[in-house]
Amino acid sequence: MSEPRRIALFGGTFDPVHLGHIHLAERAREAAGLDEVRFLPCRISPHKTGSEAAPGRDRLEMLRLATRELPWAAVDEYELNGPEPSFSYLTAEAMAAREPEACWFWLMGGDQWEALPRWRHPERLAAVVTFLVLARGTDIPRGRPGFRMKVVTGDHPASSTLIRHSAEGGKLREEWLQPAVADYISKHDLYRH
Repeated sequence: MSEPRRIALFGGTFDPVHLGHIHLAERAREAAGLDEVRFLPCRISPHKTGSEAAPGRDRLEMLRLATRELPWAAVDEYELNGPEPSFSYLTAEAMAAREPEACWFWLMGGDQWEALPRWRHPERLAAVVTFLVLARGTDIPRGRPGFRMKVVTGDHPASSTLIRHSAEGGKLREEWLQPAVADYISKHDLYRH
């Protein structure tokens, strides 16, 4: 019998996806021996209410462009096509039901790990996944009872917020984007309000 596939779910708005997201996914893949990192763009993040995201079809296409040459990466439309807002525990439960033989992980930043107790039903999410948490600099996330967690190291300066602001100002931070994503943003005039 073969080993179960090790799959990390990486949810977010990805508005836009940048090299920092890809770097984190690669570091997590190496640290946890993952077979796949599944990017899950959400329609509306319950943690970012009031902020306006690029349309889902654009964020989805940018993710596809950013991951097309990464054999270990997949992009899943589950949250884009589901109810809003997207709740992580429901997504993880649905993925585990689709592939019950897999070993599931949830990839997140240290800031989200700290906010996890305020998420909807974090205990249900913890029942399905092991958390892979990015440590930024010397800020090492601490474990918590009842939650399986592994620290992933490796920082990257890219920020979706700064990329959007640079595009608004007419000078896109292309050094933080894969060329195909930067071209897509320019061609579709995204983030220029």
